[in-house]
This record gives sequence, structure tokens and C-alpha cells, in this order.
Amino acid sequence: MNYVKSILLLFALAGAQLCHADDRPNVILIYADDMGIGMLGCYGQKLVKTPNIDQLATEGMKFNNYYGGVLCAPARWTLLTGMHDGRKGGWGQTQPGLLMRMEREGVTEPEYTRRFDEYINTRSVPIPDNEVFLAQVAQQAGYKTAQFGKLDVGFLTNHQRVTRFGWDHYVGYFSHSRCHGFYPPYLWRDGEKFELEGNDRIDCGRMSEKGDEPVGSGGQTYSQNVFIEEILDYIRGHANSVAQDKQTKPFFLYHPTQLPHGPVAIPELHPDYANDDRLSLAEKKYASMVRMLDDHVGLIMQELKELGMDEDTMVVFTSDNGHELYYGPKKTFPKTLPNGEPANLTDKKWRTSDCGDVFDGAGGRAGLKRAAFQGGMQCPLIARWPNKIAPGTETDHFSAHYDFLATLADLFNTPAPKGKDSISYLPTLLDQPQTQQHEYIVINNGFNRMGRTALIGRDGWKLIEIDRKKNDFQLYNVLEDNEERFNLADQYPERVASLKAILMDQLDSDRPDF
Repeated sequence: MNYVKSILLLFALAGAQLCHADDRPNVILIYADDMGIGMLGCYGQKLVKTPNIDQLATEGMKFNNYYGGVLCAPARWTLLTGMHDGRKGGWGQTQPGLLMRMEREGVTEPEYTRRFDEYINTRSVPIPDNEVFLAQVAQQAGYKTAQFGKLDVGFLTNHQRVTRFGWDHYVGYFSHSRCHGFYPPYLWRDGEKFELEGNDRIDCGRMSEKGDEPVGSGGQTYSQNVFIEEILDYIRGHANSVAQDKQTKPFFLYHPTQLPHGPVAIPELHPDYANDDRLSLAEKKYASMVRMLDDHVGLIMQELKELGMDEDTMVVFTSDNGHELYYGPKKTFPKTLPNGEPANLTDKKWRTSDCGDVFDGAGGRAGLKRAAFQGGMQCPLIARWPNKIAPGTETDHFSAHYDFLATLADLFNTPAPKGKDSISYLPTLLDQPQTQQHEYIVINNGFNRMGRTALIGRDGWKLIEIDRKKNDFQLYNVLEDNEERFNLADQYPERVASLKAILMDQLDSDRPDF
């Protein structure tokens, strides 16, 4: 028996003793795509209404000092591995276009399967035998696991890898490039393709970046409607199982939605925005996509309440990375201000509040997705669990995506895998002393559009790599200056040097969990 099987067996035995514990909830994690923290009403959004997500905050806890990644795939990697994405492998993703290329070539089914498997086996980052992922923590605690949406960490995956990540059941996309369209001709369910009626475009109905195509164009079956129905069916199926067998395992459900990632596409405009003269067509579509996501959160909550599962389920909402523009002034980012003046990284930084974003999706923060400034990495986090998490509470607890793995293990009363960067914030959720805390959070960035890598300290000091070769680093205190308007590097050169040493040591560092 190899190492990982031994570990899994030990965890399974421990989980079997706990799987009927009354105080262990089901868990639903809703993971928005490219939604800036400023797009939610509970974080300050004024134009787009998000009543259901706001209700989660009203009935639960809202985090105000929480970090994701700066790009889709690394943000998912850090969530699912419990490691910061400066570790080796954090940015080592596959290329996404193989499936669409083969379909355009019209290859036979056997050739499709052969080339698909060969690519995954030769190009994917190898998974060590002793790697333990987020969903496996749930499995080891005796939970059922299910995933709906953008599968795995990206950009291209297959059935073997998705199940290796710990998912008992899944529905979604194997290729993240296909997620840029909302009308796929088919999706995958537990290794099998199933076709979607009225969708015949290989590019899944991908729209242009202008977003000016007619509403509802691209196909007939909108992927997000498929996912929400699958999610609701899964929850109903669980309730039926519990009714027949009180010993039914609890579940961990992960919903990495496409919404509101662009290019913008929606079956119909939400009536709140359809006739809003303040908005362009692309902006109306985007607002409708955010509202659809909020509506889907509402459907999930309604289902839980109707089935009597509400108090037995913890619901968590977050987003993968900072805001992205799929409407409006995207072309000006990050080099040009609205008046045509060049932007810079000192006194004229690019901000959604200043650069024509009607929604101010980053909430005044500098930068967008792919930026090392707060607008690229600071994310919403809301958690709701009736009678356990105090309603209407907020916290400044310092945490990141990779902390969810340890939090889940803590919640399930099962040991977290050793060597992870993850620290449980369950004590904070339950209003108990948070004895373990990060001294710093590491954010890696493979781009250099507006700063590169960053190190954020628990004391608020944040170091941003601008140009390593020129030894150009910026320093901010984000607890006092979250909009990063005042670079303090010249005033505190010794602090810059000490934080730089930590950051350089962590980038491309070995995995301590192996």
C-alpha cells in the first residue's frame, strides 16, 4: 500500500467514527469568477442590487481583510491545495485550447480520446501520490463531495484528474477557455459528455469584448441555468436520502460558477437594468449577470429552507480574484486615465473609481485582475451558519483562499494535512479566540501590467514588486491606506528590505507538505 492510500485509509477510519455527528454541517462554497469586492451591496455597490448575497452577510459574517489570487487558475490552485501560489506549481497550468482545436478538425471519437489523454498525461503538472486536496479533506471526514461549474484548477483537465482532486460527483467544463462562452454544445458529468439543446457553436457562443451582440445570442441553453438546476437536484437528492436513511453522509458542494466572467452574455436582461439609460448594452448585460448569480444564491438558500436543511448547512461566498472589466473602459487599463493622460504607479494609478467604470467594481482600489495592487487581489468573503455564526458580524481577520482547506478540516473535526500554508479561521467564525494567525500572505503574479508579486503582513504593511531587476519595490500600509495612494518605501527602507527578503524566499519555494 503506497503512502497516499495509507493516509486516506487512516482519514477514512477517523471520518467513519464522526460521519454521524449532529453538529457537522453540510457545506456549500460558491466561488464567483472575476467579481470585484465592490460589486456587492454589502461591500458598497450602489447601482447593481445583490439582495441574496447581502442577506448572507446580514445573517452571517463578512470578512474585510481577505485575499484571493490575481488570476483564475492560480487562485483555484491555492484554494484547492491549501498552499500560497508562490509555491512551486502554483502557476504551472496547462493550455486550454485542445478540445476546440480537435472539434474544428473534426477528429474521430477514438482519436479525440487518445489525444486528450496524451495531452493531460504529458503536459499537466504531475500530482504527487501524497498530495491531499480540499475535497479529499471532506472525503476523509466522511463527506460526499460534488462540484458544479469550472472544473479543477485549469486550464484543461479530465475525468481522472477531477476525481483525483476528490470529487465524487461533478458537472461542468473540462476546458476553461470554453468557459468564455455560456452556450457550450456539451458539458461533462462524471466522465460522460451530455449535449445541451440548441447549442452548436464550438466556441460555446463566445461574444466579442465589445459586448454589443443581441441579448440571448450564442445558443439556446445557458450553462448557468444548467448548473443551478443540477445543484438544486443534488440538494433535493440529499434530502431524499436523509429521509430514507438518517445515517446519510453530509455533503461538501463547491460551485465555481462562470458568473460574472466575460465576455458578457445573458439570455435576457434583468428588468432592473433593461431600460436604465445610464448603462450601455454591455453594462446592462454585466449587471444582469451579477444579478443572475445573486438570484441563484437565493434559489439555493430557498431550497435549503424549504427542505429543512438551512440550519444544518454552512454557506460560504467568495470570488477567485479581483475585479475585471468586460464592459466600459477596459482598453484604458492600466496605462491611460479618462482624460487621456498617462497613468502611472505613483500618484496616477488606474482605479475603477476614476476611470469610467460605472459600477466601480474594485471599490476605489487601485488595479484590476492581474494587478499586484488591492484591486487585483482583495476579495469578498461571507460565511453563514445559523446558530453558529453570529448574524450581522464583520471581521478584519487576516486570511486568504488557502485558509479554507484548514478551516474545512477544523469544521469537520479531522486533521488538516501537514505542511500546508493553510490556517483555519473557524475560531473567528464561531467567535472564539483565533490563536493561530498568518504573519504574512504571499500573492504571486505572472503578469507585470500593474505591479507583480506582493507580500502582505498581518500588521498591514504590504510590499509590491514593481521591477525586480531595478530593485523597484513599493510599500504601503493597507490597514491605513487600502487604496494604496501613499508609497512609503523611501521612508522605511529597512522594512522594504526585510519584507523583500521574505517575499524572495517564498517565491518558487518548495512545498513543505511533500
